[in-house]
Amino acid sequence: MKIIRYRDAAGAVHYGVAAPDGTYHRAEGELFAGERAGAASSPGAPTALRATDEPADVRAWLAPVSPPMIWCIGQNYRAHSRELGMAIPEFPVVFAKGPNTVTGHGSAILLPRAGRSDEVDYEAELVVVIGKRCKNVVRERALECVLGYTCGNDVSAREWQLRTGGGQWCRGKTFDTFAPMGPCLVTADEISDPSRLRIAAQVNGKTLQDSNTSDMIFDVPSLIAFLTMSMTLEPGTAIFTGTPPGVGMARKPPLWLRPGDSVSIIIEAIGTLTNTVAEEPL
Repeated sequence: MKIIRYRDAAGAVHYGVAAPDGTYHRAEGELFAGERAGAASSPGAPTALRATDEPADVRAWLAPVSPPMIWCIGQNYRAHSRELGMAIPEFPVVFAKGPNTVTGHGSAILLPRAGRSDEVDYEAELVVVIGKRCKNVVRERALECVLGYTCGNDVSAREWQLRTGGGQWCRGKTFDTFAPMGPCLVTADEISDPSRLRIAAQVNGKTLQDSNTSDMIFDVPSLIAFLTMSMTLEPGTAIFTGTPPGVGMARKPPLWLRPGDSVSIIIEAIGTLTNTVAEEPL
């Protein structure tokens, strides 16, 4: 199932479900029915998401989920580690993004101007969305916790990440709009192996990243097992799984995002997430 989240002409937020012809219909019910608070069998419990006959009146695309937490994995593709001249990590490199970073397909990535950055970079990433509350999950059962997958862009202000952020990555990764996701959530039953997906990024129509999730150092089940050790992941948690080679920082000369640019993240079996680039209004 392909699921979108959108705002209609009246400003109301809805989910939509894809029909066989590729159009979307408004959906009723809850995406995480019974999961946030426990079992769904109690009287009056929310019902699972289901499509209606009403066409989706999409006036603005939203991120497919509103995550309570965003965990990100750095340096998780072998070829990306090589292009940065860094050793293969022994354990996943973990950092976080705030909910303020989330934005949807078709919206603008805002270049920071109050906390100015002129070195803003793109990073194509497969995003895993957790479907149920989980903790201490073994790798062999990790995919049972996945609701679905979407495209993500781990936008990064490199000065703040590497030089002026106090030695921590989070400052350069957590400006508003720095986690576009979308255009849709593809449920896990439609992607049997998330380690066999082509992933690419284009800036202004030029392909700059072109790889496959098979190059991940730590695959999706390994990441879930690692993140859930003594730590609970709530339904809707988003996991950005790392980026392949071809980022702007590694190019000679470096390629930074500029106002008016268009950035597209393309992942096999999911679709294309496209965002424009603009300056932060002050």
